[in-house]
Amino acid sequence: MALLATTREFTKSAVRLLATAIVLPELLSFRVRALLFGRDRALESSTQMLGLIPGLVGQYLRRAFLAHVIGACHPRATICFGVIFSKTGARVGANAYIGPRCHIGLADIERDVLLAAGVHITSGMHTHGSGDPSVPIRDQEGQTTRVRIGAGSWVGSAAVVMADIGRDTIVGAGAVVTKPLPDRVLAAGVPARVIRSRQETALQLSK
Repeated sequence: MALLATTREFTKSAVRLLATAIVLPELLSFRVRALLFGRDRALESSTQMLGLIPGLVGQYLRRAFLAHVIGACHPRATICFGVIFSKTGARVGANAYIGPRCHIGLADIERDVLLAAGVHITSGMHTHGSGDPSVPIRDQEGQTTRVRIGAGSWVGSAAVVMADIGRDTIVGAGAVVTKPLPDRVLAAGVPARVIRSRQETALQLSK
């Protein structure tokens, strides 16, 4: 059993090295485009391209690329088909799962987080300025804020997250998180609100 586990880890390490070699041309392209257009724009373009590669191969290639260009991407994270990153400051922890077609801004996705399909984590609440109605919104300066998704949390499909989510918290599908959510709660709705505590539910089930 120990030999099988060791062989599996060796194989995974070898595949990761191969994936890094395969994405080297894209990494070089990223460096050039980052100098010309900025790192964030270059990242978004690269992840759009790499996001089109299906299956396990795509997961290894996306992870190998992101490990060299964003704040952190753990080798045991899963980045699924169609995922787009827009901020190089993003960080992805161990065993995090980012489902298909997610859009990730300036986010800390901690260990064991589960993001279902189509989740959008923005770079805070004020990515676009809108205070002056006489100026087009696209011409007004916005403000980016890091959004933290706490370890062990689960965010349902098509949720939009603009504020921090606590550890081990569940966010319902289609919810819009506009204010920070505490640890170990279930939240849903537009805007998202706490429905109940997961700790209280666990205590009731244990009786």
